[in-house]
Amino acid sequence: MKKSLILLSVVALMLLTACNKTVPTPDQLNCNPSPLTVVGGKISAEITGTFPEKKFAKNGILEVTPVLKYGDKEVVGETMTYVGEKAKENGTVVNYKNGGTYSQSFSCPYTKDMDRCVLCLRFKASAGKKVYDVPDLKVADGVNSTATLAIAQDNELAVTPDKFQRIIQAMQEADIKFLIQQSNLRDSETKSQAMKDLQQAIKDADQDEKKMISSLEVLGYASPDGGMNLNERLAEDRQKVAQKYLARQLKKNKVNADIEGEVTAEDWEGFKKLMENSNIQDKELVLRVLSMYSDPEEREAQIKNLSAVYKSIAEDVLPKLRRSRLVLTTDIIGRSDDEIAKLAKENPAELSVEELLYAATLTNKAGEKEAIYKKVTELYPSDLRGWNNLGIVMFEQGNVESASRMYQKALSIDSNNPDVNYNAGVAAMAKGDVKKAGEYLGKAAGTTGNLDAAMGTYYTMTGDYQKASSAYGKTATNNAAIQQILNEDYAGARKTLAAVAEPNATTHYLEAVVAARTNNRDGVYAGLRSAVAADASLKAKAAQDIEFAKYAEDETFLNIVK
Repeated sequence: MKKSLILLSVVALMLLTACNKTVPTPDQLNCNPSPLTVVGGKISAEITGTFPEKKFAKNGILEVTPVLKYGDKEVVGETMTYVGEKAKENGTVVNYKNGGTYSQSFSCPYTKDMDRCVLCLRFKASAGKKVYDVPDLKVADGVNSTATLAIAQDNELAVTPDKFQRIIQAMQEADIKFLIQQSNLRDSETKSQAMKDLQQAIKDADQDEKKMISSLEVLGYASPDGGMNLNERLAEDRQKVAQKYLARQLKKNKVNADIEGEVTAEDWEGFKKLMENSNIQDKELVLRVLSMYSDPEEREAQIKNLSAVYKSIAEDVLPKLRRSRLVLTTDIIGRSDDEIAKLAKENPAELSVEELLYAATLTNKAGEKEAIYKKVTELYPSDLRGWNNLGIVMFEQGNVESASRMYQKALSIDSNNPDVNYNAGVAAMAKGDVKKAGEYLGKAAGTTGNLDAAMGTYYTMTGDYQKASSAYGKTATNNAAIQQILNEDYAGARKTLAAVAEPNATTHYLEAVVAARTNNRDGVYAGLRSAVAADASLKAKAAQDIEFAKYAEDETFLNIVK
């Protein structure tokens, strides 16, 4: 502030009048911060100073207006008026004898062309009829805009995935029922429609190249009434006769498949399910017995004591448990990747929504992905995944407005979907609508995206650096490193930048910033060379960036940014 103090002394001399009736500008000025700093998308400053004793004319009037000058533009702040004790105008009164204090705030939205700016005070001074010409007084030079390097695009977006499975398992089963305490096969059971359907399904799975028998099981059961030894023998015999019958059918149909077997002597689980689904009176009482007693004999005894209920159980439930279950599990093999990719281009209507969404994962070309997702939205407009994933492709191509419209389409289907709200929040940040971004991110709990990192970006953009630092945690991104730089954790920033998975021009630019702040000249040059090699537009930014002010006249620096 030495130059400012010299100018203030000159101004004070200019304003001297007879009897010390002067209207001086404030002395000992201080601007906080200096240089100016972008916080929450704004440039803000507090300017303070003092009016000397016996200098402010009692009829004097001083209007002070902060003005931010950049290029051929300027932003004019709010004017403060200070008046002497006997002035008729309104304003903050400055005592002639004791002097007074000066305090003024300035704030304006930041734009990129403000990096090389000066903050001045503009004066309009008068005492009585005398008007004084006072030049603008510079109080701050330049603005640090490193915080603005934190961008929404640094956040990984949340894809709503397909549920495509190339191999889908299908199950088909049939029961062979037996009479009480018997295990002989009856024609009525082996020739049932369920058995016919099962045998046909086995033949189809064996012959169809798109199908494969995964397993074939025969399970033998006995109802839970009767003694344990008897039930064990019945269950084993029922399993064996059913398996032999099925083996004969496989041989007859020339099907080669292994048959697995299992025995359940007393089918209490089946009994419970049948009771739950029955209309038997007092069934809740029976279910309570099952929950109270685990010993099979005690269970049977307690249920038989319920004589009124037991008759219905014996007629409607127990006969269904005297059985063998024949279970076929078939692997249904879906289309190959090549088949899906070909159909996605030539005839996407033949694909299911899951296959079509999966097709988009088979290409790395943005144009092909976009075409596939557009087709999803046409064929399956009520599936939000098409809209959301199309928005991601558009966002990654820099078309933020179109991406936002796609997210809105998805949210019209499900306004609470966490992935879509997350992406909409990131897009809102990219457009500078931080308030809306906060609303979307507030509904993104459970997203597949990195919500913590996105919240870190959000807090950085709103200027809440403490919350931003906490939100980022150990996230290794450019944005996380920016927050560490703003918090002056340069060792942490270096470590984070070294861990960025896919370093880009911004990564290297930030390496140069860290080097500049830690007086590492070679690090500045190395970082900037890599940055401008990846993105030549950073030459102009570096040339104007106050982070590199002390290198501005350095020949090596000038050669890098020219």
